[in-house]
Amino acid sequence: MSHSSEMPHVPLHPHTVTAAEVVPGDLLALSQEEAERRQWCVVMHTLPESPDTIRFTLRPPLGGVDHDEVLTRGQQVVVAGRRVDVAAVPAVSTPVLDSVEFHDGDRVSRLRAVDPEGVEVTYERRWGRWHRDPDAPVAPDGERVTDDTVRGWAADADRAGYVVRHHARPRREPAPVVPRRVVVTGLGAMTPLGAGVAELWQGLLDGRCGIRELEGEEFRELPVRVAGVVPVDPAMLLPRAAARRMDRAAQFAVLAAREAWADAGFAAGGTRDSGLDPERVGVSLGAILGDASVLVGGDRKLRDKGPRGVSPLTTPMTVPSQAASQVSLDLHITGEARTVTAACASGTEAIGQAIDRIRYGRVDVALAGGAEAVVTPAIMASFAAMRALSGHDLKDGTSPSRPFAEDRDGFVNAEGAGLLVLEAEEHARARGARIYCEAAGWGLSADAHHMAAPDPSGTGVALALRRAIRDADGHVVDVVHVNAHATATVEGDLAEAGALRAVLGRPGVPVTALKGHLGHLQGAAGGVEAVAAALTLHHGVVPPTIGCARVDEEIGLDVVTGAPRPLPADGDLVLSNSFGFGGHNAVLALRRR
Repeated sequence: MSHSSEMPHVPLHPHTVTAAEVVPGDLLALSQEEAERRQWCVVMHTLPESPDTIRFTLRPPLGGVDHDEVLTRGQQVVVAGRRVDVAAVPAVSTPVLDSVEFHDGDRVSRLRAVDPEGVEVTYERRWGRWHRDPDAPVAPDGERVTDDTVRGWAADADRAGYVVRHHARPRREPAPVVPRRVVVTGLGAMTPLGAGVAELWQGLLDGRCGIRELEGEEFRELPVRVAGVVPVDPAMLLPRAAARRMDRAAQFAVLAAREAWADAGFAAGGTRDSGLDPERVGVSLGAILGDASVLVGGDRKLRDKGPRGVSPLTTPMTVPSQAASQVSLDLHITGEARTVTAACASGTEAIGQAIDRIRYGRVDVALAGGAEAVVTPAIMASFAAMRALSGHDLKDGTSPSRPFAEDRDGFVNAEGAGLLVLEAEEHARARGARIYCEAAGWGLSADAHHMAAPDPSGTGVALALRRAIRDADGHVVDVVHVNAHATATVEGDLAEAGALRAVLGRPGVPVTALKGHLGHLQGAAGGVEAVAAALTLHHGVVPPTIGCARVDEEIGLDVVTGAPRPLPADGDLVLSNSFGFGGHNAVLALRRR
C-alpha cells in the first residue's frame, strides 16, 4: 500500500496541548522533536492511572503494535489537528525472519507506519540481493540490500515504528492461454503482373502471364532467358534519395507495405500519423537473398575501380534483412522487424510467425509477407545448371511455367513482393476496419530428405498441411480451396499433389497454382500467394491455373484451369502452400469471414 486507505488526506496542523486534553482518535506526538520527525501515534483509548496521571494506549497510524505511555495530566504533548477512526487502524506485528529461508522471487515490503503519509517500499530478491527496482539499469546506493539487512529490518520493526511484510515467491501455476484471433485488414503487392494488388488480381482472373524475355547484355549468353520481372522500375515510384539507399527487394517491400498500410485504413505517414503505438506494431518478412545483385555489383566495382569504387551502402544493402528494416524505417515501426530465411517457404513462414506474435500479445498489428529480387545472371545460370528452370519459351503463346501440366519441365525465376496487414481482431473491430478474412493458422515441417529435391513421398508436406488445419482449429472437411506451391517441376508437383490427396482424401477441392502467371518469386512467393488466397476468400472466386493445357493424370487433383471458378460454399478454410529447397514446408490457413 502506498498510503493507508483509511487515513484521511488532510494536512497536519501540529499544535501543543496538555495530556488531559487528548482524546481517543487524536494523532499524538510525545514531543515537538517527534512531531518534526513525523513520528505519530493514534490514541486508541485512555485510562486514568491516578489523580495526576493518564495511561494512553498508542498505535502507529498506518498499523502496528500497541504500546502504553503514562503521562501527567499537565504534560505538554503535540496533536496533529485531525482525528482518526480507531477501528480502522490495523493491529499488525512484523514476523521474525531470522529462521526464514529466502529465495529469489521473494518480496519484502517496508512501511514506516508512524508517518500518516508513509509510503510502503517493496524490494524483490534477485540473485541473492534485494532490489528496490530490479529493472533499473544501475541501482543507486540503498536500492540493493542483503538478507541480513532485511532480517534486521524485521527484528527492529516494532520498536522503530515500521511494519515489514515478507511475501514468499508465488508458486507458478500453469495458466490457460487464450490466443487472440488474427485477421487480414490490408493487402499490398508488386508482381510481374504489375504494380499493386488490383493489377495482380485482375491479371490472375484474366489468365494473363507476367513472364517475359530478359533483355540486356548480361543475360545474352544464358541458356534460359525468361523470368517474371516486375514491369515497372520500383525506384521511379519512390523519392530518389530514399530509393538509392534501398536494394531492389527493399524497394518492392516498401511499395507493397505502403499499399497494404493504406488499404488497411491507416495514414500514409506510418504509425505516428495513424495514432498507433509504434511499439505495438511489427514487421515480419521472408527473403532468401533479398537483392543478389548488390554484392555482385560491389565485387565488379572492386575489380574495375578498386576499393574506393565500392559504395559504403554495399554491406547494409546486401543483408536479407534490408527489406524488413526499410519497411520499419518507412512506417516508423519499432515493435520488431524480423526476417525469415527458409528458402522458398520464407514468405509463408514469416506470415505464420507474425500470426503468433499477434495471437499471444507481443504486437497488435504486423506487416507480413516476403520480398525478393534474384533475377540476376549468376542466379539464373545457377538454376539452369541445376536443370531446375523451364526450357519452354514464350513463342507458343502460353506460359513457360506450367504447374501440374503434362509437359512441365521446371520453374521460371521471378521477383516481387507481397504483404498483408495482420491485426488482432478486437483491435481491427475497435477502429472499424474492413476485414478480408481470418489468418486462422499455419503449419511447419521439414522433409529431412535432400538439400534440393523434395521428398517424393510427400509426408513432410502432409504434416505441414495437417498442422495448419489443426492450428486453425479446423477439420479436413472445412478446406474449401488450396493455393498450391506447384513450381512446375516434375518431382515437386507430384510430391505436393500426393500430400494433398493423402490429407484431403477427396479430389473435389479446387486447387490453383499461380506460378504460370508470375513465375516463382522465391522468398516472396508465399507473401504474394497469401494475398491472392485472401482475395479468393474475399471475392469468392478461384483464379485459374495457366500454362496447364493438360493436367498430368498422376496429379489426381481438381486443378482449376481455363477460367475462374466460384469458391464452393461448403467449407471455410483456404490453404496456401510454400515449400523450399532443403525440405522447408510451410502452410498458411485462412478462414472465410
